Amino acid sequence: MKKQTLFYISTTLVATLLTSCKVSQNVSGKTIVLKNKGTIALSQKAVSIKREDLKEYKNKGSFPILLFKTDTIPAQTNDLNGDGKWDELFFTTNFLPSEEKIVTLEWSEVDPKFTVKTSVRFGKREGKNLPVHPDTQEVLMADQVYKKLGYQKYQTDGPTWENDKVGFRHYLDGRNCKDVFGKKIPGITPENVGINNEGAVEDNYHVMHDWGRDIFPVGNSAGLGGYALSVDNKINRLGILLNDTINNVEKTTFKIVSEGPVNSVLSYHYQNWKASNNMYQVQETTSIWPGMYGYKNTVAINGIKGKETFLAAISNLNNKKPLQVIESGDWICLIQHDYLTYERQWILGTAILVPKNIYEGYIEAPKTGQLTDSYLAKLKIENNKEISYYAIAAWELSADKGFEDSTFFTNYVTNLAKQLSVKIDILIK
Repeated sequence: MKKQTLFYISTTLVATLLTSCKVSQNVSGKTIVLKNKGTIALSQKAVSIKREDLKEYKNKGSFPILLFKTDTIPAQTNDLNGDGKWDELFFTTNFLPSEEKIVTLEWSEVDPKFTVKTSVRFGKREGKNLPVHPDTQEVLMADQVYKKLGYQKYQTDGPTWENDKVGFRHYLDGRNCKDVFGKKIPGITPENVGINNEGAVEDNYHVMHDWGRDIFPVGNSAGLGGYALSVDNKINRLGILLNDTINNVEKTTFKIVSEGPVNSVLSYHYQNWKASNNMYQVQETTSIWPGMYGYKNTVAINGIKGKETFLAAISNLNNKKPLQVIESGDWICLIQHDYLTYERQWILGTAILVPKNIYEGYIEAPKTGQLTDSYLAKLKIENNKEISYYAIAAWELSADKGFEDSTFFTNYVTNLAKQLSVKIDILIK
């Protein structure tokens, strides 16, 4: 939960400002050639370049400046392994069909302050009568869950992440489900969502604000993009329900890995998850970037013995229409569109995009038990091998109009899947 100042600076103005910035001149700028390998246009396509591929020198400035013709492409560096040195250069950019972009990389000693389009908010309190304070990490032991503590420790029940289109939150209190914040405006939501003027945890986000509100009921589901593990055909929830006093995860470690103008990354490590008398170690990474009504989730599980199936979840609470299952590009899209919000007040489209090459169909969760009210996409899983998928949500009050129409939403999801399937060739000169 970092205090942020929004900088609304056009890319042209940034380029102008850079003429007065201390851009490194001791080495020539690198040329990066980006090639859209697809035959479709790409909107805000995410591009990641490893630091080792750039071979940059320490005497260069701290801030990357990517120049394409007369425009500056907003970019940031991410330290993904936490060693204090950045590992990747991350940015998004548009491509025409089969377009090749020639980009120049310079380094500046002055932060150009790009418009903030992603954010993470996380706050916690150390006691029932103590105020919430912002933090970037947390360790939660099995007996520190909501019911055992007797109070909600976390602002918005856990971390919230968002971009300019939509927001999400993760119930870090042991439940580990994913919820949705509908946004009506592109700006980042206020830092005090979920706390009152005294700094206490307060549910003040289930009412409408000018920015939007929490719109998605999750019940005993895993929400939108949560997951479970089927072991010998028994469904095992990662975590517990609200009234349980002991977690089935011995130790949960959360960390904000990166928070920047074009990318925010969250990490969860679940140590000794007990599922069907087995112990599993889980690493989950959540990433969000601008322009997309969704987020990317990546999960790797250590301890897989070959009798397990990964289950990616999409809550079907309030859904009264058939689930659509559509193949698009490299993905299988599981799509719902109905009055999926609280009390069926607004139309909401939700979807999960799962890899086609490991998809093994879907099941519906039982009506009772630890995990209910969900469709579960079955995915083949290998020991400690990453599975990446996407969770999508767009409601009728979103800034972009048209999502009240089911065909519009379906087309959005399937087109997004096609764009996500396209690879970008990167050549560094």
